[in-house]
Amino acid sequence: MSELSLEKSAIRVNPAVEKSIKVLQALILPLLFIALWATASALQWLDAKLIPSPLTVFSSAIQSFSQTEFWQGFAASLSRNFAGYVIGASLGVAFGVALGTTRWINWLFAPSFNVLRQVSLFAWLPLISTFLGYGNGAKILFISLSVFYPVALHSLEGVSSISAKYSEVAKVYQFPKLYTYRKLILPAASPQIFVGLQLGLIFAWLATVGSEFLLANYGVGLGNLVIRGREQFNVSLIILGMFSIGIIGVILNAALTRIESKVLRWQQRV
Repeated sequence: MSELSLEKSAIRVNPAVEKSIKVLQALILPLLFIALWATASALQWLDAKLIPSPLTVFSSAIQSFSQTEFWQGFAASLSRNFAGYVIGASLGVAFGVALGTTRWINWLFAPSFNVLRQVSLFAWLPLISTFLGYGNGAKILFISLSVFYPVALHSLEGVSSISAKYSEVAKVYQFPKLYTYRKLILPAASPQIFVGLQLGLIFAWLATVGSEFLLANYGVGLGNLVIRGREQFNVSLIILGMFSIGIIGVILNAALTRIESKVLRWQQRV
């Protein structure tokens, strides 16, 4: 047994090396795509007016990064995303946990919740814009709705999957209700809750950009940057906006994954 464990430890890859391999693996396709794109542009296989070369897009990016308008749009999109995500995730966790632990709340709200979650998110836009217009409030509400449903569903699933032994322990030791939620229910349901939070983060960023496209009569944002590129027939600006949106989405997802690994570290020890 000791020889086997020694062999396994010898095979084990250094975490830093493993992380570098994953980064390189993630970069293979994008770098290959850029190389093919640059080659096609150099050989004039592409119409430069319709699809500019990578060098042209890079020059446009440098120019945009030096302007305050780009960073104002960047900050506006992130602030809307953060506000909508916090509101939607907080309400989603609270509602999902309440739905899974309190019978009368489940009896009263579950049927309506199951009906409303079937309504397409974009079907809410006409109603939202009618009452709130095209301002930040409308966009934040739209983002919050996109987050609320996946977080609430996974919170409900997490609470519903908890073993009945937890409730029995709480009754035997007569734990206060708040203590039971904080020390038993939420830790046990946290893996599923974090699945919902991950999905909610993805939907929040999609809704952030979508709201800037569909409620575009007000304010600034990365979505508005892409719209301006379309109006000016500036394809470089459109591609820059798309790349920026994608990269920020990846960074946000990686940040939440890191938080999740720290919060749920106790599970790895069980």
